[in-house]
Amino acid sequence: MNSPNSLIQAKPEHGHLNEAAVDEVVARSCPPDGYRGQRVLLIIPDGTRTAPVDVLFKSLHRQIGHVTAKFDVMIALGTHPPMAAEAINARVGITAGERATTYKTVEFINHEWDNPAALRDLGVIPADEIKELSGGLFAMDVPVHINKRLFEYDQLIIIGPVFPHEVVGFSGGNKYLFPGVAGPGILNFFHWLGAVVTNPMIIGNKWTPVRKVVDRAGAMVTVPKLCFAMVVQGKGELAGLFAGTPERAWDQASELSRELHITYKERPFHTVLSCAPTMYDELWVAGKCMYKLEPVVADGGELIIYAPHLHEISITHGEHIRRIGYHCRDYFLKQWERFKNEPWGILAHSTHVHGIGTYDPTTGLETPRVRVTLATGLTEAQCREINLGYRDWRTIKQADFADREAEGVFYEPKAGERLYHLHHKPAWAGGVAN
Repeated sequence: MNSPNSLIQAKPEHGHLNEAAVDEVVARSCPPDGYRGQRVLLIIPDGTRTAPVDVLFKSLHRQIGHVTAKFDVMIALGTHPPMAAEAINARVGITAGERATTYKTVEFINHEWDNPAALRDLGVIPADEIKELSGGLFAMDVPVHINKRLFEYDQLIIIGPVFPHEVVGFSGGNKYLFPGVAGPGILNFFHWLGAVVTNPMIIGNKWTPVRKVVDRAGAMVTVPKLCFAMVVQGKGELAGLFAGTPERAWDQASELSRELHITYKERPFHTVLSCAPTMYDELWVAGKCMYKLEPVVADGGELIIYAPHLHEISITHGEHIRRIGYHCRDYFLKQWERFKNEPWGILAHSTHVHGIGTYDPTTGLETPRVRVTLATGLTEAQCREINLGYRDWRTIKQADFADREAEGVFYEPKAGERLYHLHHKPAWAGGVAN
């Protein structure tokens, strides 16, 4: 194994990394003699992240799979639904036949965030540290639980992409542990922490309070960790690959992500058509189509999430969301006694999809900065029930929204991973009262 402080990277000046370049990074990072007889667990994202996970999985298996005592894979689901065998096969790029032969010794494990028996208690991050890490927003002990199977292995290898992210600033690194394979306590806490700071103040920024909490929790996992942080463009081409500790690999990958994944616009748009790719098959993940485009929607404008294939609010959290609905942050903060016992991660998701807004507790009037409209497989009644707008997706022609930026109309054909910002930060994004 390499020195824990080393960093190996590949970043082409033009084009993208081919499989030979990936193999070279893997070979330099994981010499077989360092893994002989070791038990190795790969931690990978589910199907809601664009990345050539299959290329890394196969390269690592070729490099060290024949010398390890165990070579297994855990899906960092967070709170997403478990993946079926066919979906896992597609994620790692193998057939059912290959899984039964070439990869027959590999165990594929779905994380179980809501099964206490599947988790290990790592203790708490104490209140005084939380106060410092959160910039004084919170002062409370935060329990830290993680999938207990991690401790059956001698080495964890994290594989995942880095993108601008609404909760933590940039995804990747230790985020594949927390919330990827973590328990609900810390998951709910730092999602709500991000929501209180607000998406526009978090997304696309590196050293956020949430990132500090995630890295602090990551330090509590004592199993040695190696991370392959990927920066992806297009349909999954690698623009950069960084191998090292989760902190160092993420640090470098997020710098490249900032260069490649953030597009700046000169002025906001009154209408945005944000098209969800099919990998976002429920609103829980399709909310990214709002998060990444909220900064360029004009005050009073409309953002339309276009996803005819989407028929679920959330398989896991749908009951909570239907009861609570989608609201701005202050709707919850100014009625905290009413909502404080709800899962904080649900409240955070609610505010992220709804966006910035105000709430007057004396009148009960909630005023969103922008309108969020769903043009999906959800019915009008379902949309109204959760406090979002509705449009029949059949009345929308994507071509009608394209090439109209000069008119104040913006079209994003594959939303969710590219972040849009304005060159000149608007007043509402310059600081939101807590």
